[in-house]
Order: sequence, then C-alpha cells, then structure tokens
Amino acid sequence: MRLPADDPDAARARPAGAVAAETAGYGRSAGVLSAGLAATGLVTFAFFALSSHVLGAEAYTRIVLLWSVMFIVISTIYRPIEQLLSRSIAARVATGFEQHPLRGPAAIQAGFSVAFLLAALAARGPIRDDLFDGSSTVYWALVAGVITYGAAYFARGWLAGHKHFFLFGWLVLIDALSRVCFPLAVAFGAGGEELIAVGIAAAPLLSLVVVPLARRRPDGPGDGRLAPTADAALEGPGAEGAQEAADLLQLGRGAGFAAAVLGIMLAEQTLLNVPVLTVDGASDDPALAGFVFNVLLISRAPLQLFQAVQLSLLPHLAALDATGGRAAFGHAMRVTALAIAGFTALVALGLLAIGPEVMGALFGGDPDYARTGLALMGVGMGLHLFAGALNQVALVRGRAAAAACCWLIAAAAFVAWLLAAPVADQISRVEIGYCGATALLSALLFALTRRA
Repeated sequence: MRLPADDPDAARARPAGAVAAETAGYGRSAGVLSAGLAATGLVTFAFFALSSHVLGAEAYTRIVLLWSVMFIVISTIYRPIEQLLSRSIAARVATGFEQHPLRGPAAIQAGFSVAFLLAALAARGPIRDDLFDGSSTVYWALVAGVITYGAAYFARGWLAGHKHFFLFGWLVLIDALSRVCFPLAVAFGAGGEELIAVGIAAAPLLSLVVVPLARRRPDGPGDGRLAPTADAALEGPGAEGAQEAADLLQLGRGAGFAAAVLGIMLAEQTLLNVPVLTVDGASDDPALAGFVFNVLLISRAPLQLFQAVQLSLLPHLAALDATGGRAAFGHAMRVTALAIAGFTALVALGLLAIGPEVMGALFGGDPDYARTGLALMGVGMGLHLFAGALNQVALVRGRAAAAACCWLIAAAAFVAWLLAAPVADQISRVEIGYCGATALLSALLFALTRRA
C-alpha cells in the first residue's frame, strides 16, 4: 500500500501544514480527555472526602488500604496491556490498517489476572486479617475489583488506540460517578464501610456501557476529528512502523513490551502507594495512613488529570513515529513540557498560599498540614508529570526496557529513603522523599530520551 507521503515531492510540499494539523489534533485530543479526567479527578476527590466524613478513622483507613493495594495491582498488571494496545493500534491505523489482532494482548492480560487470583487466594488469611483487620467483605472487594478492572483497562487501550478519546473520557468519568454514589448512600443511612468497598469493585463494570457505542460508531462524535489521520503529516514512508506495531500485537513481542511496562507501572505505584503501607505498618496511630494518603492525593488528582495528556500523547507519537512526522513529534513534546511547567508552578504557589486551609476543610483531623511540605508535593507532582511524558517518548522509540530501569531505580531509592528514616517526622519524610525521587526519575528519563 502506497501512502501519499511516499512521494518525496508531496512530503516536502506540505510539512508546515502537516505539523499544524497533527499538533492541533493532539491538542484537541488532550483537551477532550483533560475535561473528562478533570471531572473524574474532582469526583474521586469527592469520593474520599465523603468517605472520610461518613466513616470512622479505622474504617476509612481500611478503604484507603483497599484502594491503595487495588491500584498497585491493577496499574501494574493492566496498564501494560492498555499501553500496548494504544501504541500498536494507533500506529497501524495511521498506516492504513483496519483490523488489529487482539488474541496476544488478551492472552497476556488473562495470564496476569489468573496469576493475581491464585496469589490472592493463597494469601487470603494474611490479606484479610493483617491488612483489612479481618474484614472478608473488603478482601473480596479487592479480588473482585482487580478482576473487573481488567475488562475496563482492556477497553481503555482499545479506545485510546482508535483515538476514541470522547468515549474514553466518559468511560473513566462513569467509573468515578458510579463509585461516589456509594458513600453518598452511606451518608443517607444505607450501610457503611462494606457498601463503599463493594462500590469500588462494581464501578468499573458499570463504566463499560460506553464500549458498545464505540463499536457501533467507529468514527463517533469528537473522535475522528480529534486526531487527523497521520498521512496528513507524513514526512516519510510508514511501512517499518506499521510492521513493528503488527509485531507488538503478537504474543512474543507483546509480552516483552508488557513486561517492561509492568516494571514501569510497579515503580509508579510504589511512588504513590508504598508510603501509605509503610506508615500503616510503622505507626501506632490508625489514622496516620489515611492522613498520608490525603497528602498524596495532591499528586494523584493532577496525575489523573494529566493521564489525558499521556494517553493522547502515546498514540499520537506512535502514529508520527510510524510515518516519519519528526517535526510534529518534537513540537508535541515541547508543548507538553511547557504546559506541565506552568501547571506545576500554579499548583505549588497555590499550596503555599492556601494548601493547609483547603486540606483541613476537605479532610479535617490532626495533625495539621504543613505548608512547605504540601508545596514540595506540588513540585514532586510536576516532576512526576514530566517523567510520564518522557516515558511515552521512550515507549514509542522502543526503549521500554531502559525506561523501566529508570523507574525502578527511582522507586528503589524512594523506598530506601522511607525505610532508612533520615527524617523523624513520617509526613515530612514522605514529602521530601517523593520530591527527590521524582527529580531523580525525570533526570534519568531525560538522559535516556535525549540519547534515543
């Protein structure tokens, strides 16, 4: 199949318009996803704020631990397949392919799910009794939630690869809206901790109502227009990129890519969730783990919002890499980096000005939130976002294994800092360590992508 860009004269005649078209497509894609995920982040914040008010300190800590453990697992074992589908399908679509083999990714994901299920059943007693204080309902919510999120993450990868960003945004928003209904019901007297745990497990299934819409309307509203086909921005032939994308969807190459991304996801979840687990294990105060989780929400909420940028960036860059759109590739990264820098500055200044007052009003409790520590979390959040954008470049350029090494080094340094306890106050230790670990991660990935 011959693409318009295979003609060198045609490629030279329209590079400026090509870059503009692709940049506009990426910007609109990220904009639509940002709107959906911004709403999702706010609803998630509301979920935890409501839960902290309707539950006692110990019950809220169990819900926080359920969430933390669940998202360590699902982000580690399912995000690799989401990224594999997103990158590979987008590259194949950009070079003219309409059918995409899914058996390989589905087999890899099924293997991850079975491995988790066997491990969870084997460790049922310690998980239920030691982690969840004997609550069987919370334990089974963990098991059921991990399994149901498998289907949701597979759908996310398929939607992102086809650039159905409008429906992707609705999928994650419906997930969050469904979940927040359960603490609302508790507020009106319909149950307690168990009902909220069940809601966490059930929400991903409810979000799948958008998938039939995508299959009925492959170029549904807002999707096809958001990211124009890559041959409008081609500067060279795309046969090699298309072949690489096809290879990745096969079981062998796909498993290698998924294993590398699994390491990346494990490291990221270590940065976001291990502090909660270490504080819960080391402190006699049952409420302190919940307090640390609230502090980490400063990073979680913007990271969820900027998943829009990452999720639209990966298929966008994959299409450009497959078809040779190097100018648009570089421009997209510069725009992303500038947006992250501006957002980080606003968040850090806002936390310095009113952070403790806002956090106290939302979550209450003791101890008080430290102004400087919250600002450090804001800076760390920005560095985390920048690392996430650089990570997508590494994945597109075939440096997934090297990127995984960078993430694992930063995560190991963070855990070592927490365990060494050079700062006596546990909250300050988390805040300083998170900022330092994300700075190290950004530096490592920047050096990697410069070489790539």
